[in-house]
Amino acid sequence: MSQVIEYSEKVMDHFTNPRNVGEIEEASGVGTVGNAKCGDIMRIYLDIENDIIKDAKFKTFGCGAAVATSSMATELIIGKTVKEALLVTNKAVMEALDGLPPVKVHCSLLAEEAIHAALWDYAQKNNIEIDGLKPPVEDIDETEEFYAMEGE
Repeated sequence: MSQVIEYSEKVMDHFTNPRNVGEIEEASGVGTVGNAKCGDIMRIYLDIENDIIKDAKFKTFGCGAAVATSSMATELIIGKTVKEALLVTNKAVMEALDGLPPVKVHCSLLAEEAIHAALWDYAQKNNIEIDGLKPPVEDIDETEEFYAMEGE
């Protein structure tokens, strides 16, 4: 018997009408992360000028929640400084979407990690160090999902 997953109106809106889909030619930073278990893959592109994220786009292969979290994550970081974008957590993405079912928390982790991976790429390309930024994780696994849910 399959489980029925309930999504908020905001999740459904960002899934059916995703914002910022696409890619940025000659992006300042590009980050790609995935979850091998569920098969979701998320790529975020950033256009950064004078430490401000002027634009963010995404391409996501995955479930509706993965698309919705990618869409919301780009909305949350456009117009922010690099430091402010680094502070966007999976919890912030989930809250902005009015929550996610527990089985879909990993999608918000993918969004957070994709932002960090794109910022890492930007820092590497420009030979700069961003306080608090760690090397990207390419595969989000269940241990990170567990710790993300522990904090709720």
